[in-house]
Amino acid sequence: MPRSVTTSSSGAVDAALSACAGGDPDAFAPVYDALAPVAYGTCLGVLRDPDHAAEVMQEVMVEVWQTATRFDASRGSARTWVATLARRRAVDRVRAEQSRRDRDQRDLDSTMATVPRDVVADDVERLLEGAAVRRCLGSLTATQREAVVDAYYGGYTYREVAERLDAPLPTVKSRIRDGLIRLRDCLGVRRG
Repeated sequence: MPRSVTTSSSGAVDAALSACAGGDPDAFAPVYDALAPVAYGTCLGVLRDPDHAAEVMQEVMVEVWQTATRFDASRGSARTWVATLARRRAVDRVRAEQSRRDRDQRDLDSTMATVPRDVVADDVERLLEGAAVRRCLGSLTATQREAVVDAYYGGYTYREVAERLDAPLPTVKSRIRDGLIRLRDCLGVRRG
């Protein structure tokens, strides 16, 4: 977030912005210091994300430098002008992000709708995979099987499994890790 610089008056910022309109790069430093926090705060209020707000604030400040000739002090202060630019740019970013999400969702929906799905084959594959897992669970030691089943089928955390089995947490973690390695090997799953 840019640091806030206090100026003696809004007239000083307005004058510095008018100097920027003449193409004086040295005049932009105080304008940036005084108005970047205004732009950032406005963007943050719309976007609710500090990183996006900082990015949009930079875009706004570049726009301020490039379009300083458009600033008219008789229509409002420099702070108001920058806040208006920032709000418009932030709203545009929100709309663009929403449009991108909607487009991605439509693409995903159309892709999923056109993919032919063989329900019988899917069900058979699921049954065969389930049978292979049950067979491989039988190859584990009783303590490994109990820990793995509690953790992955029972939905318990490692700590809860340790409490249920009345075993130390590191022991339960080792049992689960070793059991999963044996399951992986039994099922022929390749790593990487």
